[in-house]
Parts: sequence; structure tokens; C-alpha cells
Amino acid sequence: MTHSFPYIIALLVTGIALIVLLTTKYKIPAFFALFFACLLVGLGIGLPLGDVITTVKGGFGDILKSLGLIIVLGTALGLLLEYTGGTTVIAAWLLKKIGDKRAPVAMSVTGFIVGLPIFCDSGFIVLSGLNRSIAKRAGISITIMSVSLATGLYAIHCLVPPHPGSAAAAVKIGVDFGRLIMVGTLVAIPAMIVGNLWARYAGKKVADVVADDVIEVNHTGDYPSVIKACLPIIVPIVLIALKSFLTTGKTPYHGPLSSLLTLGDPVIALLIGVLLAFNCKRSWKKSEISKLLQDAIEKAGGILVIIGMGGAFGAILTAAKLGDYLSHSIVLGSFGIFFPFLVTAVLKTAQGSSTVAIQTAAAIVLPLLPALGLDSENGKLLCVLAMGGGSMMISHANDAYFWVIAKFSGLEMKTMLKVYSVATIFMGLTTITMVYILSKIL
Repeated sequence: MTHSFPYIIALLVTGIALIVLLTTKYKIPAFFALFFACLLVGLGIGLPLGDVITTVKGGFGDILKSLGLIIVLGTALGLLLEYTGGTTVIAAWLLKKIGDKRAPVAMSVTGFIVGLPIFCDSGFIVLSGLNRSIAKRAGISITIMSVSLATGLYAIHCLVPPHPGSAAAAVKIGVDFGRLIMVGTLVAIPAMIVGNLWARYAGKKVADVVADDVIEVNHTGDYPSVIKACLPIIVPIVLIALKSFLTTGKTPYHGPLSSLLTLGDPVIALLIGVLLAFNCKRSWKKSEISKLLQDAIEKAGGILVIIGMGGAFGAILTAAKLGDYLSHSIVLGSFGIFFPFLVTAVLKTAQGSSTVAIQTAAAIVLPLLPALGLDSENGKLLCVLAMGGGSMMISHANDAYFWVIAKFSGLEMKTMLKVYSVATIFMGLTTITMVYILSKIL
């Protein structure tokens, strides 16, 4: 059955509106919102119900096959570093080196480094107690300190695997993990700096009112050394980056180099990171290990079903041949990297979740890559980075991370909107500017 271009666009908009409505107004979990959108769009394009379910299953399974182990192991690594105090050790070491007078910069850098393996919300929760104590000791506004930490974590979270949004987009679009980690980290640095500068500027202009319901987090037990705390983060990144560097050419490798390439597989590299994280604690009880790993599986499970259903929604849009309709009806070449950025930013602002935003945007953009002039290796990399920048803005009251920052820092909503939410706008705009500059170089 052939449909008109306006009909297909109206169907797509309706599907996205349904996701936004169900997740924001009715608080339906993103998994079910995406599932209902799949049914709506699939049936709307004339697929029989059985074919819609088959397409959903295929898209769901394909994305989990690629990302399942990476997300589980990445989550386990983050939880282990939280539990053993590794993140706190890294933060304290950075603060000692940088100094209390430059504490906001230290907290941004801490968030950036700790955020490599740990989700931004978890990282903020773990470091919130240290953040408040440093703010008090240095006599610096808690608003400045908290937003500095939050934006440091957020910059890396939106752009670099194994975080679920960028990882899922990389798999969907077809971008090498190693290249995305290396280039994404470089692109995230200016975003972190802008977030820090705005925190220090705007934080001085608001009253430092702390709410009564501040949530406290305390770590008990021995802390690991700085080297032990850093190794679980550094080793996987180095292994993945080495594999990416060595496989840029077409020359096959044998012997030790072949083994190194195997170790650079993201699954193996993250597994090595998890094993190194166990070394951050002198002695372990069986019950501790069991609970931590079980918590990791449960936390990862919630993320994976959302990512899987995002893949399913993408499969439905592929079946709808959205790319064919758009490429024949709109001159997309002039939009370039700005199209994926804008689509993701609209989705992020509307429904709150960076992961859902970048997943949905990847499904929309994938068939349009040739029309956008982004179907080369570098073009796909730039596309994922542009979507990462879009997924930063605007973080406000419909974003769970917004409330984590507010509750663990004790900041009022008005302050959060003036300082943190505006910071995410500048971070997103800085990122797309950097991606545009890269597009002229690569």
C-alpha cells in the first residue's frame, strides 16, 4: 500500500507525540510508550498485526544482541566503583591536586572522569556528599559546585559509550566504538568547560537557598589507592582505543597483536574493568558480590528493555520507508549534521530522557543518512555526536537527572532552571558547534 508524504509525516509525528504524552502526562514507562507507538505506526502504514509484532521482535532482538552485554558489564563496573569508594578516591585526589580555590573546576573534571564508566545520576549521588563538604570547606556556593559536578558528568554521559544513548546510536548508525570514545571525549571537553563557566557565572547571581529535604549519602569501609581506583576505568578505554586504532587499516594482524584486538572488544574490555574493580576492596563476602552483581543486572535490565524497544521503533520506521519519502520530498542535504541535532533536541526537551531521545532520533535519521550527506564513516560518526549534543538540551523538570541534582544538593527548582537547565542549552550548542567544526576538518 502506497501512502502520501503528508500522511507518513503525520503518522510519525503522532507516534512521537504518543511517546511524549504517555511518558510525561500519564507517567507510563518508556518501554510501553515505545511499544504502543510501534503498534500505532506499524498498523498506520498498513502492516498486518502479525507483521508488526514480527518487525518489533526483530528490531528488539537486533539491538540487544549488539548492546546487551556491554550495558550489563558497564553497569556492573559503575556499581562496583561506587561501592568500593573508587569514585570518591578519584574525586579527592583531583581536588587535592587542583586545590580548594579551584574547587568548581575540580568537580567538573571529577564528574567528567568518573562519568566515563558511571551513569550521570549514579555518579552524582555517589559524589554528592563530597561535593557538599568541599563547598562548605572552600566557602563556595553549593549551586556553583553542584552544577559544575552535574555538567561534568552530563557532558560525557551524552556523548560516549558505554552509556546507553550513545552506545545504542552507534550500533544503529554503524559507528566504531573506539572512534566514538576518542572523538566523543574530545568533543565533550568544551561542553564540560561551558557548563562549568555558566555554573560559576549564573551561580553567583542566585540566592544559595538549600532545601530542607537534602538526601545524604555516606560511604563506609576502606578506600582503595588512586591507582587501583583508576585502573578499572583506564584499562578498558585504552584497550578499546587501541583496537580502534589498529583496525583503521585493512592489514590483518596475527600473534600478540591479534590477541590485543580480541581484548579490545568492548565486551572483553569492560569485563577486564569489572575484574579490576574487584581489586578495589581488600576482602569480599559472598553476599556482597551476589547483591552487587544482582543489582547491576536489575539496573541494566530496565535500561535494556527501553533500548530494545527503541530498536523496535526504528525497525517499524524502516518498514515505513520514511527515508524514501523524506529524501524525495525535502532537500535534506542543506541541513547536514543540524538535522539529527534538532530532532534529538526536540525529543529530549519534550519527554526528558536522553536515552529515549537519541534512540528515537537514530531510528528517524538512519534512512536519511545518504540524503543528509552523512553516509560515510566520518559522516556517521558526526551524526552520532550531533545527536549526543541534541540529547543534552534541554534538561528540565521532566528529566529524572534534574531531580537527582536538586534533591541531593538541596537546590530549589527555580535555581535549577536558571543555572542547570540553561547550562544544558549552552552545552548542547557548544557540542554542535564543535561537531560542525569537525565536519570541516574530517
